[in-house]
Amino acid sequence: MTQATTSARRPLTTPPAPPSRFPYNPGSLLSVQDLSLEAVSRILARATVLENQDPLQRDRILAKRRVALLFYEASTRTRTSFELAAKALGADTTLVSNLSSSIEKGETLKDTGLTLRALGAEAIILRHNSSGAPWLLEEMTHLPVLNAGDGMHEHPTQALLDLRTILAHLRPGAETVNDQTLAGVTVTITGDILHSRVARSNMLLLPRLGANVVLCGPKELLPELALSAGPGITIERDFEAALRRSQVAMMLRIQAERLAGLQLDLDEYKAAYQLTGQRLARLAPQAVVLHPGPIIRGLEITAGVADGVQSAILEQVRNGVAIRMAVVERALLAAQQEGGRA
Repeated sequence: MTQATTSARRPLTTPPAPPSRFPYNPGSLLSVQDLSLEAVSRILARATVLENQDPLQRDRILAKRRVALLFYEASTRTRTSFELAAKALGADTTLVSNLSSSIEKGETLKDTGLTLRALGAEAIILRHNSSGAPWLLEEMTHLPVLNAGDGMHEHPTQALLDLRTILAHLRPGAETVNDQTLAGVTVTITGDILHSRVARSNMLLLPRLGANVVLCGPKELLPELALSAGPGITIERDFEAALRRSQVAMMLRIQAERLAGLQLDLDEYKAAYQLTGQRLARLAPQAVVLHPGPIIRGLEITAGVADGVQSAILEQVRNGVAIRMAVVERALLAAQQEGGRA
């Protein structure tokens, strides 16, 4: 369901793949690859406008519009920030989870989506444990679908809020982005890369702005043959070597729920890859520290670093509301604002 590989990677005898029909709806955000850099710039700029707007005026923008949050996985930051974002614009929201709906009885994603549409939902925010689920939901409903995380695939709004956080620290005031905006910036993403949709969306977005993305972790969580690292992306096993060259250090949670069958010694992992205050002070005293959450303090990052002066973790959380306001507004107004697909 993702875009086909480029012709340079196909045998010469293979005909070019037809253009993707996704997204059907111009307001959908299924992947960061759906967004041109112009569209990214519009979202960043709109997030700032909405964040600073008088709440009594802002809540008229989507007054009484209906947004459904369909969450098959537990979530705190993403679910809450999407809900607060939609309500800040005046929309009515309803939360549907797999533990409190007909999903628990075996109802399919297709039927749940069609039911929500019949009930009047005008957009659906979906988190699902299967990669590709947002594409299926959009194909079945033709409603604007916002991907709030699909399996081990993507999490596009997280990449956008991470970008906003990085820009605030390294390119203050920048909202219009291009292919050189992050030239000379190295972002090291460390941890469970294999299972991380956050890493994947950042890998798809940040190099387009000129950033160097370094992936760091043990082979169990970063198998070289399992990754198709594109331009601007490198693999570094030595965490301290990666940290030494970084302006941004993004730490990832070890996803215990996805580690079945993997032989990973957590004590060895902490010794090699934990971001400690000593490592940060010695190797990257100016680097911005990011983490998409939830944090496991004392495993991938120490409490002192998570709460320290270089940490922008809570800024990421705050930026999530602003970015998601812009994305929810785009979902329901894109056809009239943008005249079609971004």
